[in-house]
Amino acid sequence: MKRVSRREFLQTSTGVAGALAAANTVLLSPEPMVASPRPVPPSDRLRFGIIGIGMQGSGLLSTSITLPGVECVAACDLYDGRQTLAKEIVDASLPTTRRYQELLDNKDIDCLIAAVPDHWHKKIVVDAVSAGKDIYCEKPMSHSAAEGFDMAEAQQKTGRIVQIGSQRVSSVVYGKARELIAQGVIGDLCLVEGTLGRNDPTGAWEYPPPTDLSPQTLDWDTWQGNAPKRAFDPLLYARWRCWKEYGTGVAGDLLVHLMSGILFALGLNEPPKRAMAMGGILRWKDGRNMPDVHASLFEFGGAPVYARLNLGTESAEVVRFQGSKGYLEVTEASVSFVPQPGVDTSPSYYAYSFPKAMHEQYLKQWHAEHDRPPSQGLLAESTIYRGPSYDDVKPHLWKFFEAVRTRKPVFEDAVFGNHAALACHMANESYFRKSTVTLDVASKSIKSQA
Repeated sequence: MKRVSRREFLQTSTGVAGALAAANTVLLSPEPMVASPRPVPPSDRLRFGIIGIGMQGSGLLSTSITLPGVECVAACDLYDGRQTLAKEIVDASLPTTRRYQELLDNKDIDCLIAAVPDHWHKKIVVDAVSAGKDIYCEKPMSHSAAEGFDMAEAQQKTGRIVQIGSQRVSSVVYGKARELIAQGVIGDLCLVEGTLGRNDPTGAWEYPPPTDLSPQTLDWDTWQGNAPKRAFDPLLYARWRCWKEYGTGVAGDLLVHLMSGILFALGLNEPPKRAMAMGGILRWKDGRNMPDVHASLFEFGGAPVYARLNLGTESAEVVRFQGSKGYLEVTEASVSFVPQPGVDTSPSYYAYSFPKAMHEQYLKQWHAEHDRPPSQGLLAESTIYRGPSYDDVKPHLWKFFEAVRTRKPVFEDAVFGNHAALACHMANESYFRKSTVTLDVASKSIKSQA
């Protein structure tokens, strides 16, 4: 049975409306290594273990085992039902455990996938690379600013492959946007804005807990990790993204996708210098302590980057790169270039404030200097580049496994992952502090701006 992602299910817009309806359309080629994967000899087969087989982990597992030369040999989850799910996805004989340390000790495992709550990311990643294992870790990379720096240092110290699971950097759509921006097609960058919205309980993480969840089927004490200890609560387990003790809210769940794509497209690999944010719990007043509406403004040293996240109104995921020569609008399925001449296309209306004779002379001179023959159009035609698929998870996983094979570095390593996550942490800190924040790299901390 084909797994359908939320993005595929909810996608309602495949292009830019209105003026772009008749634009040139170019179909982008799929990632070559995924479109026509080379045969993998048995000696090069990769054996991976997975930690966390929940909503995201089960999808990563299902996709990974379809890749050539890749097999799952062990799975770990603290909830027994998800161990059963792993066996259903792979094979009934798949070894499963509640202790991820068993996977670190397993010499038959070449690399790991981790899809666990945010507050477990640092420990598992640091433990994995320290044990000599490469690891693919879901986004956001860290649960706090300090953790991200520690994770990046652990990767650099051990030399292991770490890839973070924010897949926009492996999307051919964002790859095309990166290429066009580097070519200077939009001119001077003036503003970047991104938006994404949902309007349903599932989209707001009000997930139904497994019906058999109990302290007997789930190792609740271990699951809580270093978070404040709470009595067993199925809702905390299923809806952990709603609470800052375990997750990072819409910033870590959704903003990180926008920021990863924006940094990749702009060719940046750095955290914001400043951030300011506001929002609130305006729709889902269910006891959560993370905002369901979150608007953030970032400074990277050039054009401002503005991101709007909303769990109260459905809207497509769109990032718009605005420049002096036009703009690029990036969706999950396409990138559209809308050129703009950046010059007056008609006489200035300010001239209507001139006396009549002066106005008429101005018009005469303007037309003499600017009018073009009818055969010479002033505006270039817009172009839409469409991706071959909504799926950027498969190529992202493939790049990880290829890096494990070849030892070539990945783009979204722990350094890039830290920079993208820092934007999310700064947005959260600004929201809770109600002030502009800056990053103090020396102390690995976020400071309120005086």
